[in-house]
This record gives sequence, C-alpha cells and structure tokens, in this order.
Amino acid sequence: MNLASLLETYGDHWILAMGGAVIGLLFGFSAQRSKFCARAAVIECCEGQWRQKFAGWLLAFAVAMLMVQLAITLGLLKPESSRHLGSQGSISGAVLGGLMFGMGMIMTRGCASRLIILSGNGNLRALLSGLVFAVTVQATISGALAPARQFMASWWTVDGGPQRNMLNALGTNSWMGLAIGLLFLGTAIWRFRVSGGTKPLVWGNVFVGVAIALGWFFTQWIASASFEPIPLQSLSFSSASAEWLTRVLYTDTAPRFGFDAGLLPSVFVGSFIAAFLFGEFKFEGFQTENKLGHYLTGAVLMGFGAVLAGGCTVGAGMSGGVVFSNTAWLTLLSIMAGAALTYRFLKSIGAPT
Repeated sequence: MNLASLLETYGDHWILAMGGAVIGLLFGFSAQRSKFCARAAVIECCEGQWRQKFAGWLLAFAVAMLMVQLAITLGLLKPESSRHLGSQGSISGAVLGGLMFGMGMIMTRGCASRLIILSGNGNLRALLSGLVFAVTVQATISGALAPARQFMASWWTVDGGPQRNMLNALGTNSWMGLAIGLLFLGTAIWRFRVSGGTKPLVWGNVFVGVAIALGWFFTQWIASASFEPIPLQSLSFSSASAEWLTRVLYTDTAPRFGFDAGLLPSVFVGSFIAAFLFGEFKFEGFQTENKLGHYLTGAVLMGFGAVLAGGCTVGAGMSGGVVFSNTAWLTLLSIMAGAALTYRFLKSIGAPT
C-alpha cells in the first residue's frame, strides 16, 4: 500500500498523528538518555565550563541542521511555506518572548520539552509546571492574555517570504547552512572529547537532532501526497500543549488530530520507557528549598513568552533555526540571553536556580 492509499484509507490527520507519535517516541527516549537540556547548556556557559551539556545541545542542533540543509540542497525539502518562513513574523515578539521564556526556563528548571521529559521520569514539579505552562499558552493564544501578546507582537513585524530566510538575506544558499552545521558539529565533538562524553550521551543527542529533522521530512512527505493543505513543521511543544489542554477540557470543540497531537504524549511515553528500563523512574515532589511560586511564575513566563516568540527552544529555536528563519534565531538568542541573565541574578541573591 502506497502513501496515497494510506492517506485515503485512514485520513491525512491520523497518518500525521501516527508519524508524530513515532518521532515523539524517538525524541522522548533519546532526550531522556542524553539528559538533553537547553537550560543546563546555558548554565554551563555561564559558569565558563562549556562541557557535556553544552556539547550535547550543540550536537543535536548541528545534526538537525546538517540533515535539513542537505535535504534542501537536494530539493527534497521546501520549507518556504512553513510558518517559520512563509508567514508574517514578529521581531519584537521574538526578542521579548524569548527573553521571557529564558527567564521562565531557569525558574522552572527546564524548558517546555524538558518538563515533559522530567514528567515522564516521575517528577511532579515538572508535571505541575507543565500544566501551568499549557494553561498560559492557551490563555495567550485566545484567552485573557491574547490582547497583550498581540500588542507586543505588533511593535515590529516582518512579512513572510524569502527575506525571512537568513541565508537568502546574506546572499548565500543552503551550502552555507551546511558549512555552519559542520562548524557546529566540529565544535560539539571537540567539547565532548575535552569533557569525556560517554557514548550513550553522544548518541542520545544525535538522535534528538535526527528526530527534529524527521519532523520536517515526514510532514513534507505527507504534504507532497495529500490533497489537503498540510503545514510543514517539525517538533514544537507550546502549541501542542495548548491543543491537548483544549482536547481534554472541551472534547466537542477540540481540533482534529494531527502531528502535534501524536507528538506530545509519545514524548512523555518515550521518556517514561527510557527511565523505567534504566531504573531512573522515581516520584519526586517539591523539596523544602524549592518554592512553589518560583516554579509557577516561571511556567507563566514560559507560556506567554513561547506564544509571543512563536515557539520554545525546540519549536522555534531549533526547528526554526535549522531552516534559518530570522525570527527563530532571534528567539533562540533571546532565550539564551534571558536564561543567562536570570541565572546570574538568582545566583547573586542566593535564590534557587
């Protein structure tokens, strides 16, 4: 049975959900084994260490970038119509939202994807923070926080089109993207060699990058055979969190299943399977030195910031960064800046980080 027959038999959206589930399992399992965490990478940089956490995050980014840019070079992937490049973006939203997300990431001890991974390991703090994050995302998309988000995003916008691709703006093409990916890959390998990274850590981060690339490849594959308009995308956790919240609370008006619907729960399951198999699953609550308000405030900042910026560290920074969306790179840099400043501030006053 070919793809067209599968789509006709089961429907585009169910096939997308099943593909998202498989890719989510790969991401969840790999991220759990490699301890993939953007927050930890930023903290290492703040401490001047640039060791395994930084190398792991950069390795995943480099692998995804190389795979995606090679596919673009060969004409197998055409991301121009994706929201990262084809839709209107917001410079002000990317910067301000990224800063807020970075602040919240430090306070909750993990970004959106990391909260799902930790929840699958039995971390109840991460589970509660993730629920507050999802509520805030929904409120920012279409609820009480939507007017503030729209106002801030309108300050500086950029039209969709070729100019949103940084490689086009610089007068280069996907070959430059491959060169940058190779530079990142070489840096990551060098830092792993210096810090003595283990094989599970290295391969886990490699497959995190593979999962991000597969998201692009799979949705492109479905879009090429479908008679319906299928958005090209990769992994993203902010909109997926809000979608599942809506699905749980309002079953009659919930959106149809799609890539995001399959992705999010399978990331949780993939992390749980890895934690269970390797004896790392355990329930963990709030300890005496941890402040509930600290976590919840961070979750609210992350939720509002993710929608304002157009995504989280994975959904905007990595998935959008590998196709060189200008707002995605601004979001990624702003997240790192917000996280670094917040970490240094909290450390200076003796607050938990």
